[in-house]
Amino acid sequence: MSNHEIVSVKAMQVFTWRYHPGVEVVVRTRGGAEGRAVCTAGISIGSHEVKFAYDGGKKWGGMGVEGAVRNVEEIIGPAIMGMDASKQYEIDMAMLNICENAKEKLGGNAIAAVSAAVLKAGAASLGIPLYYHIGGMNAMYLPVPGVPAAAGHERYGGGVTTPDPKPTYSFMCHGFNSFAEASYCGWEVQEIWRKTMKKMGVYPPNYYDLYIIPAGIFDTDEQLWALMAETIDKAGYTGRIGIQVDVASDCYYDRNDKMYHGLFSAKPKTKEEMLELYKNAIAKYPFVIIEDPFFEDDYESHAELVKQVDIQIVGDDLFTTNPKRVAYGASMGAANTVLLKVNQVGTISETMDMVQLAYRKGYGVMPCESRGEGASIADYCVGINACAVREMGVGIVANRFLEIEKELGSKARFSGTAGLRGARFRK
Repeated sequence: MSNHEIVSVKAMQVFTWRYHPGVEVVVRTRGGAEGRAVCTAGISIGSHEVKFAYDGGKKWGGMGVEGAVRNVEEIIGPAIMGMDASKQYEIDMAMLNICENAKEKLGGNAIAAVSAAVLKAGAASLGIPLYYHIGGMNAMYLPVPGVPAAAGHERYGGGVTTPDPKPTYSFMCHGFNSFAEASYCGWEVQEIWRKTMKKMGVYPPNYYDLYIIPAGIFDTDEQLWALMAETIDKAGYTGRIGIQVDVASDCYYDRNDKMYHGLFSAKPKTKEEMLELYKNAIAKYPFVIIEDPFFEDDYESHAELVKQVDIQIVGDDLFTTNPKRVAYGASMGAANTVLLKVNQVGTISETMDMVQLAYRKGYGVMPCESRGEGASIADYCVGINACAVREMGVGIVANRFLEIEKELGSKARFSGTAGLRGARFRK
């Protein structure tokens, strides 16, 4: 018997930071190692993502996950009991082979939570850091981080299926020599931003969080872009800190009239008008990353934007961490970076397949901590040598990045400006 052998798989429904239930799984090995992971839903959910198992009904607004919890304890757990937690691929394949269409029948949330818990248990059983378990000797790069700036979804009338809060804006700290330096400078910018927002009567849900911009503050988001650029300049980091926006444009897109409603301004826009808007914004303001600039199946517009601008264009709802969608998009040159959310596709192994495919196609990978990963997102980033990460420049996750950077010592590298995708950053 091996100390890596899985002897216990437990699950429960838990509260998440999104205030709706998630699936938490705890995997334990014979040697006493433990892996704990949570899987929850996001705000912007692409229609091509793996489907979660929800209980329905009135309780928890239909988003209860007790059924998924039962699937973990009664079906998935027994199927992987006794397997070696350090052999991630074998376990993930065992889960996917439990039955036909396992993710649909058992719940993508159930499988994703187990897969992530196994990954952590495997690392713990081997006595190595999670990032090393993921990337081995190659794990050394810390990503460009951001700090939250602004959000809001009803400034200009709202969109078609607009969630709260989108679009979201961040300050991306790229022109530095280390994660620690980038983190500190991000904190400085955020301090200036916090005081500016306070003077305008805008407050965040939490002390350091996205500021929800209500209607009436700006006539268009261009005024917001100008204020962000002014904040960067005031902090003394022009050319070293830039703007990132997660547009979540699919939420504003009406598939009937093929127009974007309530996005950046009150005026409805065609895809051609959106393209011109992005080109002008990038030319005038320090944008470095734009995520999901067009609706989720518009590969052509994503490809055209990459041709006409020189910054990082990220596909989230476009790709949904799905190797098939990434391969198709790459064949057209749609976007140049993939947003990574493990539970969009299901298992850690499938996610790593997607990461390697993206790298072979010359794409960057940008993890996002929005589905319950917590501080572990830092290990994911370093394990795959990610180019950037959504937010995470300050706070609890930043602490884990700083810890990893210290552990790596002289081996640590900061992705920095050169790590971002786009011709602007290769000059």
